[in-house]
Amino acid sequence: MNLIERDSRYVWHPYTQMQTTPAPIGIVRGEGAYLYAGDGRKYFDAVASWWVNLHGHSHSYIAEKVSEQLRTLEHAMFAGFTHPPAVDLAERLLEVLPSDQAKVFYSDDGSTAVEVAVKMAMQYWSNKGTPRNRLIALKDAYHGDTFGAMSVSSRSTFTAPFSPLLFEVDFIDVPVKGSEEEALEQLRRIMLEREDEIAAFIFEPLVQGTAGMVMYEPGPLDQLLKICREHGILTIADEVMTGFGRTGKLFACNYLEQQPDIFCFSKGITGGTMAFGATTCTQQVFDAFLSGDKLKTFFHGHSFTANPLACAASLASLDILVEPETMESIARISRQHEAFAGKIAGHRSVRQVRCRGTIFALEWETGDSTSYFSGLRDKLYNFFLENGIIMRPLGNIIYIMPPYCSTEEELDFVYQTIELALEKFSA
Repeated sequence: MNLIERDSRYVWHPYTQMQTTPAPIGIVRGEGAYLYAGDGRKYFDAVASWWVNLHGHSHSYIAEKVSEQLRTLEHAMFAGFTHPPAVDLAERLLEVLPSDQAKVFYSDDGSTAVEVAVKMAMQYWSNKGTPRNRLIALKDAYHGDTFGAMSVSSRSTFTAPFSPLLFEVDFIDVPVKGSEEEALEQLRRIMLEREDEIAAFIFEPLVQGTAGMVMYEPGPLDQLLKICREHGILTIADEVMTGFGRTGKLFACNYLEQQPDIFCFSKGITGGTMAFGATTCTQQVFDAFLSGDKLKTFFHGHSFTANPLACAASLASLDILVEPETMESIARISRQHEAFAGKIAGHRSVRQVRCRGTIFALEWETGDSTSYFSGLRDKLYNFFLENGIIMRPLGNIIYIMPPYCSTEEELDFVYQTIELALEKFSA
């Protein structure tokens, strides 16, 4: 049997209806912004392999650092023990974060980073002797697929089978243009009605990824955070997608004046090399868990917490990220996106186009409402694959979130292919 036949026999893929979805493409290697299939075809990775790859595939510097670490220490349990990569990474993260963050808690991925944050916020209030078990989140949010992360995500097709098991959350409007005041008023109303029940407000800062790359401005978010702070409510920034340069700054919260109490990170933290997660918090949050009473311990952990290889990859990725060359690439990609957005904004097939840093999103005009299950999705997906581009549309919304090593010429090729698609699949 070849690779695809073996895959079909033994493997279950994520977000995939295995009965009807075509066989997957077998990828055998990666280099720079490209992935190479077993049949010799190469594909430009326009979505950075689900938003994780920052610097290009098989980056030699990250590979060297992981290899060095592998020959030194591959793993050690993190309860009662520590090691240099974990401490080094905590120091580096806290140096660059845009807030008074004080502690780093390691986990495995984005969902678990959020799970840690949710549990941390709830137990914070329990430890203080004033239990609070409700959270506030934005409508259409996506924070992951574990139960706590699903609970603070929008109720949707993704969560429907589990709805009886999800805890109650107060959802407020995303403060996009025209909805800012309504979102603020909704938050104020929740505070008046049940302030003493609210543990935290969790949000995706400035860009809601799975919702369709929905974007909003820093000003309204600052106002929401200010209201929370005035009422003593903890705030959680889910920077799993937006962190490490995606929005044009190191972190989306760099655009804000008000800063959250807790951050969640994953995806690009290792440069896309391997699974890893981190949740950071202020000293105030951490102090609520310090006690002679062992029942106030944060009883959460993972077998691979603070894995040295993942820490080494993250340190290497940070080294590359802060280089002037990388920051200039981020700025260049941002400028290219803005220029292309301006060029096609008036096209008859474009309902809306939006950009934030290295993230470009185009909402296709279909004559129907925006939908994750739009019939246009598969047509666009296959069209871009045929043209050597990996694009994973969110229904009738396509987006580009490329590795930072992508050249001007490579992005121009993607833009030209989008223009072809706009003509082929016109409204």
